[in-house]
Amino acid sequence: MRAVIQRVTSASVRVGGERVSSIGRGFLILLGVGAEDTDKDAADLAARCVALRVFEDDSGRMNRALADVGGEILAVSQFTLFGDARHGRRPSFTAAMEPVEAKRLYELFCEACRQNGAPVQTGVFRADMQVELINDGPVTILMDSRKAF
Repeated sequence: MRAVIQRVTSASVRVGGERVSSIGRGFLILLGVGAEDTDKDAADLAARCVALRVFEDDSGRMNRALADVGGEILAVSQFTLFGDARHGRRPSFTAAMEPVEAKRLYELFCEACRQNGAPVQTGVFRADMQVELINDGPVTILMDSRKAF
C-alpha cells in the first residue's frame, strides 16, 4: 500500500458537485492498494499513519500525533499511486490491485485507523472525486507498506 499523507487544516471530497465528506485539522490520506498487498499491510500502515508525529508542540517541533491535536483523517482511494510511467507517455496501472479486493483493503485500512483512535471520513471508492484541501505547512509524507517501517 502506498499513502500520501498531507497535514491539513481542512479537506473535503465532492462527487458530482455534492460534498460527501469533510474534515477539519488532520490528515488527508491518498491511499493506493497494490496487487501484492495484504490485510497486514492495511493494519500496519494504518497504525503508522495514526501515530505519525508531524504536528507542532509548544516548542514548534513536529512532535505531536493526530490524537494529541484532536485531528481527523480523510482517506481517499487513489489507484493512480501505482501508476508506472517509466515507459512511454501513458502510465500503466498493472501494479494496482483489482477493484473488488482493493475496496476491501481500503475499507480495512479505514477501520484500522478508527481502531487506532482516529475519526475517519472517506471518499467514494471508484468515483470521480474532486478533493479540496488546505495543506498545512506544507507537510506531505510518503509511506509504502512494502518498504521497511
